[in-house]
Amino acid sequence: MMSGGWVSALEPVHATRGRARWRYACRPGAPADPHALERAVATVDGVRKVRINAAARALVVEFDAAQTSAERIALDILRMVPAQARKAGARNGEPSVAPVALSAATLLATRSLQPGLQAPVAFGTAIPLLGEAVDDFLEKGVTSHVLEAMAVAISIGRRDYLAANTTSFLLALGEYLESSIERRSDDLLKHLLKPAVDEIWVERDGAEIQIEAAEVRVGDTVIAATGTVIPVDGTVLGGEAMVNEATMTGESVPVARRRGDAVLSGTLVEEGRLRIYAEKVGAQAAAARIADFVEQSLAVKSKTQLEASRMADRLVPMVLGLAGATWLVSRDWERVAAVLQADYSCALKLSTPVAFKSAMYTAGKSGMLVKGAKALERLAEADTFVFDKTGTLSTGKLEVTDSVAFKPGYSPEDLINLAASVEEHYFHPLALAVVEASRRLDSPRHFDHKEVEFIVAHGVASVIDGRRIVVGSRHFVEDDEGIPVAEHREVIDRLHLEGKTLLYIGFGGELLGVLALRDGLRANSAGTIRRLRRLGVKRVLMLTGDHPERARAMAEELGLDDFHAGLLPQDKADILQRLAAEGARIAFVGDGVNDAPALSGAHVGISMHNGADVARLASDLALLEDDIARVADAKALALATRRLIDSNFKLTVGLNTTILSAAAFGLLTPIAASALHNGTTIAILLRALAGAGLPRDRRTGPVATRRGKVSA
Repeated sequence: MMSGGWVSALEPVHATRGRARWRYACRPGAPADPHALERAVATVDGVRKVRINAAARALVVEFDAAQTSAERIALDILRMVPAQARKAGARNGEPSVAPVALSAATLLATRSLQPGLQAPVAFGTAIPLLGEAVDDFLEKGVTSHVLEAMAVAISIGRRDYLAANTTSFLLALGEYLESSIERRSDDLLKHLLKPAVDEIWVERDGAEIQIEAAEVRVGDTVIAATGTVIPVDGTVLGGEAMVNEATMTGESVPVARRRGDAVLSGTLVEEGRLRIYAEKVGAQAAAARIADFVEQSLAVKSKTQLEASRMADRLVPMVLGLAGATWLVSRDWERVAAVLQADYSCALKLSTPVAFKSAMYTAGKSGMLVKGAKALERLAEADTFVFDKTGTLSTGKLEVTDSVAFKPGYSPEDLINLAASVEEHYFHPLALAVVEASRRLDSPRHFDHKEVEFIVAHGVASVIDGRRIVVGSRHFVEDDEGIPVAEHREVIDRLHLEGKTLLYIGFGGELLGVLALRDGLRANSAGTIRRLRRLGVKRVLMLTGDHPERARAMAEELGLDDFHAGLLPQDKADILQRLAAEGARIAFVGDGVNDAPALSGAHVGISMHNGADVARLASDLALLEDDIARVADAKALALATRRLIDSNFKLTVGLNTTILSAAAFGLLTPIAASALHNGTTIAILLRALAGAGLPRDRRTGPVATRRGKVSA
């Protein structure tokens, strides 16, 4: 395999919308022809024009900003491989089978060739391997490719052409399979992306026309009918449809979308037709931003990957030393060639990133977007989980918990129905909770009333049966309306101490009663926290800007180790910094705009599904469905991934040490050593690709088969 890409470095110099300039450096040994590089960059998706100044090493790219971004183009350029390194049969980045076929044909013909042709044929077949080894040696010193080339050269020098050709074939086959497995791990992640939308129907000047996706602009009216993927983020202007949002939320049950509802790109209209006001298009749409996260995750190496790579490089000289010692003891070049066949490099360097990518794919299918291997690595290390309260441990929606009527002749149900009758046209969270409570009653009732008066930050007022009814805060009822509440202080204080919000109802100048509301706990919050503790988490804390009494009640109910209430956004980040200074490795779980500083500053940040865009962007891991249990699932997956990597490391070291020892003692021929080494390497990579030991979905079996595509 190529030891690197064509361009080894890109330094941003200047960027505007649709245009970027970089200073570039080509990898040593890669073509320096600027025209060839210019043509290659021009093939990158979204690029319109390319200009290269070879003397200044400057690369200027003009691109479609609605389709791509400068960061994404830079990633694509850094991944490019020189054209001559792509063999004749390679298409769309697929590894070429041509070297395998050539070496296989040479191997089959070895016995039938004239003696005078065997040496040049064997040498000709080995030229690509020998050339790559020379490049590696000049650039990096002794690498695994150098060892493999030495083994083939020794066999040719010994005139053991069968061994040389067999080794060349096995190395070509092994490299092809390794490249295929590594590409397959990338494809797993890319499979999570939304299907491409090339042409879009829009409404312009009263007519529906079809245009290129790149031509859609903010403010366009986009038409999405049955069977089409919604191409933009926006608001429904008209129509009604059942939309499958599994690609974005993980929820497989279609939901109804109609006027006023928000819709996301990458979701599928299963039935119906929508007119959508385009608010975010192209690279700014949710699906495109998520695709960027996945693309970037392929290029980011974790600490574990870097350590595995460094260890593999350190072990290469050891193998060379063992080969030298074998020759000094045995004076047997066949043993030396056998020793040089086996090394630790490929399995160590490739199995770790493949395992991470397999885990990230599993996470995506299970309703979690992991933004790179570093996120999984840090999540496995996290020993302290810190939760924001509202919308995370709680539902974020107020619920009526108590209805206390103070006047004879009025039941708790009457109190709820009276309040709901005047609150039904008000969209404050308290009003919505009261109306919902009325709907859930066995006998909901609507009281006819006069026009409703809205008093900002206080409540509402109207007239029922000739008597004034007011619903709102204590200040509104007691101070503004003059309704005394002191005689019911005992009940009111008790409800306050339970951390509940009170809504006071005055009717005919008297306090009719109070409704108590509380942000409801998620049904599985306590279970998730218990599971985190079983997974090795030492401390679980809660941060909130809410009232201390409410926070205390929730913390006691969930069995948390500690809580901090009445916080401002910066306070949350300060608390995390203090915990980190004490040695805690923190995973912070939040959902709001005010959680973004804390998410960014934590060891690893996790954003809830319904979180604000800025929170989802700041986090390392974003939940794709509104289920807090996925936080524990993510922790379990991270730990399982670490175990998979550790076990692959032990297998690599154990198996290759055994092969090297057997080869040094003369128990393996070069052919047998090569076959065993390449076979075990492929087996370890396949084990990493399959995600051996990664969690299965508890409800429906393997996570990877639970749903269709997920656009993270």
